[in-house]
Amino acid sequence: MTIRHLVAVRFGAEADADTRAAIYADLAALDARIDGILDFQTRRNVSPEDPVVRGFRDLFWFDFRDAHVRDAYLADEVHQAIGARIVAVAEGGAEGILVCDFEL
Repeated sequence: MTIRHLVAVRFGAEADADTRAAIYADLAALDARIDGILDFQTRRNVSPEDPVVRGFRDLFWFDFRDAHVRDAYLADEVHQAIGARIVAVAEGGAEGILVCDFEL
């Protein structure tokens, strides 16, 4: 079963457009490293519902062939280093990140 790994980020002020673009480029490059990544996308949350959006305006997701590929991604040292960079520039650290996985 295909797994979508969706991440919403509330970036801090220090995470300018170049910083975000570099993070997304490094995430996109993981498909050459981890067999079974089907897709990677980034989007901007354009919802007008500011009170419930709570600043989570940046989204990205991976589609994985199955849960085994997702688990390999989670354990991958390069992914973990990129994740640490995201935490470092997210508002409130890990509090500025929301992750959801679901089956497609």
